[in-house]
Amino acid sequence: MSGWLLIISLLLLGGILATLGDLLGSLVGKARLSFFNLRPRRTAVLITALTGSLISSISLGLMLLVSSQLRVGLFELEAIQAKIKSGEKDLKQLEKNLYALRRGDVVISSGQPLAISTIKLDGRSNAKKEVDLLLQRANYEAYKRVLPGQKPTKRIVLVLRGDIKRLEEIISQEGTWAVNIRSAGNVLLGEKNVYAFPEVRPNINIVRKGEVIVSTSIDLEKINSDTLGKQIQLLFESTSAEIKRRGSLSLVLQFNSNSVNTLAKELLQRKEGVVELETVSLRRSDTAEPVAVSLRVREKIIDKPSE
Repeated sequence: MSGWLLIISLLLLGGILATLGDLLGSLVGKARLSFFNLRPRRTAVLITALTGSLISSISLGLMLLVSSQLRVGLFELEAIQAKIKSGEKDLKQLEKNLYALRRGDVVISSGQPLAISTIKLDGRSNAKKEVDLLLQRANYEAYKRVLPGQKPTKRIVLVLRGDIKRLEEIISQEGTWAVNIRSAGNVLLGEKNVYAFPEVRPNINIVRKGEVIVSTSIDLEKINSDTLGKQIQLLFESTSAEIKRRGSLSLVLQFNSNSVNTLAKELLQRKEGVVELETVSLRRSDTAEPVAVSLRVREKIIDKPSE
């Protein structure tokens, strides 16, 4: 219903109800009726007042019935304003983070490890102590990045108590556990708090020494410096994805960049043949340990069709 139609309807309804109320009040006054032991005059006033209240109630009810905007404004306005305020706050924080990203002021990225440890307990009583030591390490790392040069005099890494309790319960169970304290969001230089969460999983072997993790074929006749660089980068990214899939908590893939560059130059000089380029683990690494790799070239034998 349009606003003008609603106003006209309310005016007509109010006029009719007011007339009926006045008529009813007059009839009660003339009949000298008495309600609730009131005098006839007081009774007439009461009837008139009740009629006025009825007019207001019916008018409000009609407006609420036909106007969804009024219903929302009347009953949900505070909630909407609180939604809006929260959204504005999130938007300002997003703009702040985006501006900081452009300036390079983000010193801890979302999901970045602050402290990683392998824990094997002999008894439940040591769980709290081990968790406290891990949080102290995370706090020290956060201080170095967020407040460089300042002494870690207080805890700026904040973790929910419920998460800490669950962590203590898990590592108290039999077995060896890999625990990682990760940042819950991007943290800017100079911020006072770093919100984090614990990640825990059984400590298992991720790679063995000398294991080929990922490999790819390269046709030396079809590559140049740019395409070879992209294939090597893709090979390292695939290796990181594979060790993460296996359960590694470390986000860092260790390799010697000088050796990689030397190998790439040697491949570009050959200019013919097909080789298998492999990432090979340099040592045994478990869940909480970084994986170190090197690149290895293996000649690929291509079967020639028989004549």
